[in-house]
Amino acid sequence: MALIVQKFGGTSVGDAERIRAVADHVAKTRAAGNEVVVVVSAMGKFTDDLILLADGVSPSRPAREMDMLLTAGERISMALVSMALGAAGVESASFTGSQAGIITDTSHTRAKILEMRPDRIREALDDGLVPVVAGFQGVSTERDITTLGRGGSDVTAVALAAALKADVCEIYTDVAGVFSADPRVVPKARRLDRVSFDEMMEIAATGGRVLMPRSVEFARRHHVPMHVRSSFTWEPGTWIVEEDTTMEEAIVSAITDDTSEAKITVAGVPDRPGIAAALFRELANAGINVDMIVQNTSAHAVTDISFTVANVELDAAMAACQRVQKDIGAETVTSDGNIGRVTIVGAGMKTSPGVTALMFETLYQNGINIEMISTSSIRISCVLRADRVADAVRHLHSAFGLDAE
Repeated sequence: MALIVQKFGGTSVGDAERIRAVADHVAKTRAAGNEVVVVVSAMGKFTDDLILLADGVSPSRPAREMDMLLTAGERISMALVSMALGAAGVESASFTGSQAGIITDTSHTRAKILEMRPDRIREALDDGLVPVVAGFQGVSTERDITTLGRGGSDVTAVALAAALKADVCEIYTDVAGVFSADPRVVPKARRLDRVSFDEMMEIAATGGRVLMPRSVEFARRHHVPMHVRSSFTWEPGTWIVEEDTTMEEAIVSAITDDTSEAKITVAGVPDRPGIAAALFRELANAGINVDMIVQNTSAHAVTDISFTVANVELDAAMAACQRVQKDIGAETVTSDGNIGRVTIVGAGMKTSPGVTALMFETLYQNGINIEMISTSSIRISCVLRADRVADAVRHLHSAFGLDAE
């Protein structure tokens, strides 16, 4: 008998028909002799509707009250799924994040899990029930309701799988798995049967929109196999597992794209120790997450520092830079929101020379200019003009032999 955690996203529980389909699938999984824990997101766009409602009620949105409001969506889903399971002949019980023992820090709207106490979930399983848990939420050390941020239901599912020592955490979405590129950008993109945790971390962090990076990191740390599947076809999807060192990895597994970032350039700063430290400390104090960073070669004892941030944090990042501009002796602080990032990811890159050359040659041959470059052992990212990102993804996908037949 296997213990399986099954997480269903918003589209999977989008209406009554979809909820009944989820219940039927859970019932079949149980009938095959498995124990099942279900984690659910809010129905469809319900969370977005709640945010719009809050905007209409008040110009200010206290983080504590937003967490209290937004967790209602998952609580509705868990109750409806539990009812549907009952109609399908499966005994179940629904649990909020706090009832499931998810203990978080006190950071409202973006809390992190500190501890798992899934005693009530274990008791429900021992009693032959299917626990249905509301994703995206927990309870803080100060006993307030908290939310885990964007994609938090994935984190809930992986955390429960780790705490319960589940055999697999299945993530059901509206896509059939992880693809070699966004199928909306590259029609010839193909589904990947298997991806390592490290590859999936890079894919998720650089524009892959299937999984939240935090959930993959949690799964990697606790050795929880993940299986990304479609709740519309129920066919096998993509397994995310430990890297198999006995097998030869694909040189490049996927091409990702992201146009959700902006570039900030702090120009004309003195080239001396402490300048970058002062700049990025101010950004850190403002809660700004910095991604790619490039510092130009010094000329006449001055240099430029460019970095990328999320578009939604651009104004706050610019304000932080302007606060320290005089202190660090910068001449100008400018921003550019018309950029995009293209990334190639593959575990086989570690042992395959020529990958960088082929990427740069492909972009050059298609008249695409590179503005910034960032690398890791299994990733190369390039910042380009936003209007060339889709072209770059398609050309690179073909150049690295990823097009489906």
